Amino acid sequence: MSPPPSPILLSLLLLFLISTTTTEAASASPTATLPPSPSPTSSPTVPSTKTPSPTTSPTPPTTKTPFPSINSTLSPKQLIALQSLDIPTSKDPCIQPSPHNATICDSSSPFRLLISLHLSNCSSDLSLSYTALKSLSTLQSLSFTNCPVTPIRFPLDLASSLHSFTCIHSLKHLTGVGLSRFVNLTDLTVSNVPVNTSGLYAVLGNMRKLRSVTISNANVTGYIPKHLLPNLTHIDFSGSNSLSGAIPDSMSAIPELAYVDMSSNQLNGTVPKFFAEMKKLKYLNLENNEFHGVLPFNLTFMKKLDVLKVGGNSNLCYNHTILSSKLKLGIAPCDKHGLPLSPPPAKDNSSGGDSESDSSDYNDEDDDSNSKKEGHHGPNKVVLGVAIALSSIVFLIVFLILLSKRCG
Repeated sequence: MSPPPSPILLSLLLLFLISTTTTEAASASPTATLPPSPSPTSSPTVPSTKTPSPTTSPTPPTTKTPFPSINSTLSPKQLIALQSLDIPTSKDPCIQPSPHNATICDSSSPFRLLISLHLSNCSSDLSLSYTALKSLSTLQSLSFTNCPVTPIRFPLDLASSLHSFTCIHSLKHLTGVGLSRFVNLTDLTVSNVPVNTSGLYAVLGNMRKLRSVTISNANVTGYIPKHLLPNLTHIDFSGSNSLSGAIPDSMSAIPELAYVDMSSNQLNGTVPKFFAEMKKLKYLNLENNEFHGVLPFNLTFMKKLDVLKVGGNSNLCYNHTILSSKLKLGIAPCDKHGLPLSPPPAKDNSSGGDSESDSSDYNDEDDDSNSKKEGHHGPNKVVLGVAIALSSIVFLIVFLILLSKRCG
């Protein structure tokens, strides 16, 4: 029977078995099956090093790609309409309007809508499309300046949505019927554009909300409507119109009226006294008409005005006992019958109602009145002197005759 192995030999055998097992496990680990879905936050293990996997490293924040706000985009339908009007749309018209075409949009979503459009210095080749204008029925303000394009009938939806309409030297001509469709206007301005209409009432009769109206240099004929709207603050019917007749008394019932320009027409009759009772009135221009009679304004009223122009009315005169001739109104003083004493002096344009230039005239009123009185008494003194001289000669002749008889 052989002796048992020594303890040292057993220990060496055990160490050999352990090292062999460890080597086989290490060589088999790279071929191990990987899990189907590795964790996105863990880094893959590098088999050639023993550096631990950086599973505790912070994950960098995710950056989102910015998208343009949908609220800054004009409605595609209206964008096409602007393109048909030759308005550049390379940039959002709601954010950066083109230099000659101002646009204002609302804040609606998902698409913004136009509420104001101003076209200026248009090409003569521009054509207004009925379809394009119909797409712009959300407009509240529409303005044309120096756009000599062919006019078109405005869609009813657009006409009824407008609160402000301006046409200055544009559209070649307008009609009273077409303008009367703008029933919700608060501001109407038509200047240097012929308007084919039977009269102002045909244009303004349905505009119940109107506050400011300018129809100037429009070749309009007829009379001023007897029933003007009570909300008006601004009336301008001046220049190259042919309005005739008197200014209606109904104008006195417009309490907020501040601006009146009816110059260069054929208006006649007397200047209404009610102007002096209008508390808000600051601008009054009645020049170059056919008014007659005595100007019914006193110094207090004239001081209140910023501008007063009444020149160019050959039969109109002022009461020289109330107003100074230095006011340079462009009309003559009145005689005792209310008629002009002489042709009116040349009107100084710089004095046409400027309160500052007239202030010195008001202060000199008394001196001017005294000089007038002296001027009127001058001819009477001459006549009296001649009469005294003639009487003296007659007396001398009689005296000489009597003396000669007495001596004879």
